[in-house]
Amino acid sequence: MATTPSPFSRFVRSEAFAGLLLVCTAALAFAWANSPWREAYFTLQHTHLSVALGAATLDFSLEHWVNDGLMAVFFLLVGLEIKRELLIGELASRRRAALAVAAAVGGMLVPAALYALLNGGGPGRAGWGIPMATDIAFALGVLALLGPRVPVGLKVFLTALAIVDDLGAVLVIALFYTEQVQWGALGLAALTWGAALLAGWGRRKPSLKLYAVLGLLLWLFVLQSGLHATIAGVLLAFAVPIRQPDLSLCTPSLLTAAQPGEEEEVGARLQDLEDLLERAQSPLHRLEHALHPVVTYAVLPLFALMNAGVSVGSGGLGVVSFGVLLGLVLGKPLGVVGGAWLATRAGVAALPRHVTWTHMVGAGLLAGVGFTMSLFVANLAFDDAALLTQAKLGVLGASVAAALLGAVWLLRTTRAQAAHAD
Repeated sequence: MATTPSPFSRFVRSEAFAGLLLVCTAALAFAWANSPWREAYFTLQHTHLSVALGAATLDFSLEHWVNDGLMAVFFLLVGLEIKRELLIGELASRRRAALAVAAAVGGMLVPAALYALLNGGGPGRAGWGIPMATDIAFALGVLALLGPRVPVGLKVFLTALAIVDDLGAVLVIALFYTEQVQWGALGLAALTWGAALLAGWGRRKPSLKLYAVLGLLLWLFVLQSGLHATIAGVLLAFAVPIRQPDLSLCTPSLLTAAQPGEEEEVGARLQDLEDLLERAQSPLHRLEHALHPVVTYAVLPLFALMNAGVSVGSGGLGVVSFGVLLGLVLGKPLGVVGGAWLATRAGVAALPRHVTWTHMVGAGLLAGVGFTMSLFVANLAFDDAALLTQAKLGVLGASVAAALLGAVWLLRTTRAQAAHAD
């Protein structure tokens, strides 16, 4: 009898597909931007679209709409995942959280320091935040390609590491890539966020439509405040409540096995039970499940299409590119393994079951795949087109190198362990 995949197995497979879709879209954008039809690509990228929201009219390029608008939905999903992991997931366990936090902090500080060694006194100094992030879709996608030979504990660790990494990236964006704050708009954003917090206070099933309206207002006020608009997604996520499922909705009649002659009712009864279980989920779980396909199939591919199209003819590799490469390919594994080693030596954490330090090196290499968040920070760090081109080339090159190095390392490690066991 076939076994039903666990929720985590399904999650890994979906992230693997997301990674493959991102690779294909990024390759398409890069090829388009360097083809004879490159002008059409850049014309599409800079086509303006105006939207009226009450008294406010927003007029941005398509690239701007994707990076400031659609990516807020991505950050909303990131925020929901962070909150879930902190409250009931891997980060709810003190020792597992300590390992992920220590590895993530090391994996952020060391790449930033290595980047600063090359660019600290030059025009590219603002890009120190670029090599700090890990792209969970790409990293888990590579792990999924290696199959069951990779310990499940390593996949869980890398997931927790990437989530802590995302939280760090959000803080970096909020604290260091905000030029000027408009306090009036920020006050309105705070009031809207307070309303979102109150929406789930004491209510058994707050409406997701209400959160959609409040989220749109919050995004608009944060956009006008000077903070990056995507921060609104994370703030809204922290306001969405998470509770234990209300299984009282599942009445005994639905759970009772069918009697002889009642086989025709089984399908309808199972459908009713599925619908009730869906309604019994907390608002956070319902919103997360609703957003995941939207982000996977629409938001991230559009982001890759708008941002991975780098014309090599408009500028080549430079010191910024080498800083990003050094940070992601070398700094990430050094920081991740070093942070995890310090945490275990201090006795506050332990490696997951069946995971060795050799596995951890492979995870550190895969953590150097920084595609989505690194490209996002690059857009915030540089207004100069030449520096932005250098940064994007560094991110793309480093992500490919980190994925290949991590895959080869883990493949050789698992084969060596299998041969030793035989």
